[in-house]
Amino acid sequence: MKALHEMGVAELAQAIADKQTSSAEATQHLLARAKQHQALGAYLSFNEEASLAQARVADERLAAGERTPLLGVPIAHKDIFVTRDFPSTAGSKMLEGYQSPFDATVVTKLAQAGAVSLGKLNCDEFAMGGSNQNSAYGPAHNPWDTTRVPGGSSGGTAVAVAARLLPAATGTDTGGSIRQPASFCGVTGIKPTYGRCSRYGMVAFASSLDQAGAMARSAADCATLLTAMAGPDIDRDSTSLDHPAEDYSRLLGQPREGATAAQPLKGLRIGLPREFFGEGVAADVLAPVHAALAEVEKLGATLVDVSLPRTELAIPVYYIIAPAEASSNLSRFDGVKFGHRAARYDDLLDMYKKSRSEGFGPEVKRRIMIGTYVLSPGYYDAYYLKAQQIRRLIAQDFQQAFTQCDLIAGPAAPTVAWAIGEKADDPVANYLADIFTLPGSLAGLPGMSVPAGFGGSGENRGLPVGLQLMGNYLKEAELLQAAHAFQQATDWHTKTPAGF
Repeated sequence: MKALHEMGVAELAQAIADKQTSSAEATQHLLARAKQHQALGAYLSFNEEASLAQARVADERLAAGERTPLLGVPIAHKDIFVTRDFPSTAGSKMLEGYQSPFDATVVTKLAQAGAVSLGKLNCDEFAMGGSNQNSAYGPAHNPWDTTRVPGGSSGGTAVAVAARLLPAATGTDTGGSIRQPASFCGVTGIKPTYGRCSRYGMVAFASSLDQAGAMARSAADCATLLTAMAGPDIDRDSTSLDHPAEDYSRLLGQPREGATAAQPLKGLRIGLPREFFGEGVAADVLAPVHAALAEVEKLGATLVDVSLPRTELAIPVYYIIAPAEASSNLSRFDGVKFGHRAARYDDLLDMYKKSRSEGFGPEVKRRIMIGTYVLSPGYYDAYYLKAQQIRRLIAQDFQQAFTQCDLIAGPAAPTVAWAIGEKADDPVANYLADIFTLPGSLAGLPGMSVPAGFGGSGENRGLPVGLQLMGNYLKEAELLQAAHAFQQATDWHTKTPAGF
């Protein structure tokens, strides 16, 4: 039998069901491994007693004859989801030590499915960032090269899955915060259609963009997690889609209609936006992406040239809309009801100022200031309203492209992971790293990053590269079907960083 930490979700669930191990034993093993590798900075908190209690309940359910795809499997949650059993900090000093009285819907759904929570995972503060360097508790480190960033904001999630600290975990994606770190760390990550997963209990950053998703080693394991965590929650989340829950694994391993076992993707049209393959994309990213697309062609898919002409506008549009919503959402953190409160202040206004100045980090302050500015009288129409109009045009560009193709593919990020601290003084350079993920987020479309190879030159040799796949609304099952077929033909997703 494989070591427990080497097993993916399906393998570990089967081993537990077959009584080759128990949920309690797997939980103890993975907790010990997580603590052994704490220098990676993947975890922010543990509660061993609570985790083992959940594992014992899972073992009791198994002993009673219950079987579900996640029963007894240890996972962990990005620290943007509130939890009763673990502190919920959103990576910020503003919420240091905060203990929620309730669980987020995503956390509840996964617990009902039998998953065991090992702890909370590191993230950029309030999910604002693409490197995990904005966490108030220190950066997570990319296990492929610990001097480099893992991407963000779901950096802790990507690190934990890549370093085999757990088989899968939750993340959130506002502008690429699942897909970009999945690419940088060589794991599989999926962001579903906006509204598929409830936002109830997710600490809000940008309400019209934030969406929960999953990271795991394979598309099949992502499908298992997404099936458990998605579904309507309209009574508690007004942005939740009133759409029935689905089994996202239903098409895995199934050839498309008219296709064959040798060419399971025959008839699938994959659009390649010319804007995703031009200047600004590193050669050591393009080479493995093109090789991956050639493999997809061998599986029967047809590659089609398409255009997303407003791609370059996605960054200015996003960095108007998202900070504007952040300015509004983060106004609740004032030191009155919960969160950090300054120790000394003169009056109520002084308490607000000092509490927020002390509690928020530099990137959060920067975005609050930008958002407040674009929402202010005299600037709302010129900036925020105009950005929303362009957002609609970006969504229309995708719909035009989908008249020519079924899925869209390209690099998940224009470069491999950069060195920790390399872009610390240049926030715009950090923002540019999301150029290929932002358009899909603004349109609310589902997207994935799938391991596609490694950077191939100089100091970038051996750093993961992700292939991004995007589908039309509610097409997660088709996305996962294509990703699974690719992973059945390749082994990039099985690669493990040296030493882990």
